[in-house]
Amino acid sequence: MGRLAHDIASLYDRAIVRPGKEPEFLILVAFLATFVIVRVITHAIRDQQGGTLRDVTIGSLHIHHLVWGILLLLTTGYLSLGFDSPHWRRPLAVLFGVGAALTLDEFALWLHLEDVYWAKEGRRSVDAVVIAATLLALFLLGQDFWVGAARLMAAFLGIR
Repeated sequence: MGRLAHDIASLYDRAIVRPGKEPEFLILVAFLATFVIVRVITHAIRDQQGGTLRDVTIGSLHIHHLVWGILLLLTTGYLSLGFDSPHWRRPLAVLFGVGAALTLDEFALWLHLEDVYWAKEGRRSVDAVVIAATLLALFLLGQDFWVGAARLMAAFLGIR
């Protein structure tokens, strides 16, 4: 298992870090992790098992997580342009991925301009996230990474 971890780290360095694709990788990881976490939280709130987790409201107005996503996207976009520094790339990439997930998770709200999160139409949000994540994974990370990862997994599993 130690050899596999070393090989994955080497692949990550060769296919992600050296070609300068680490921000894209961090966007993807933050995007996927946020999507999963948000879905777990929203299901817990809906099933009234969220404990202290509740919908964010101001008076009777429900503030959708789409709002927080848009604010994060606007903020990270501005900061990325204002602070074009390698030091800021990683944290801004993570924040951008979080904002993109929060926004796309409510994609159906964009289309219908009403809260359809739990309705049949809400499935479009999941579809949008799957499409975005797939495109990020395939195109931004590149063929070298995926071919190398497949080879490592095949070798680890004893498949030739």
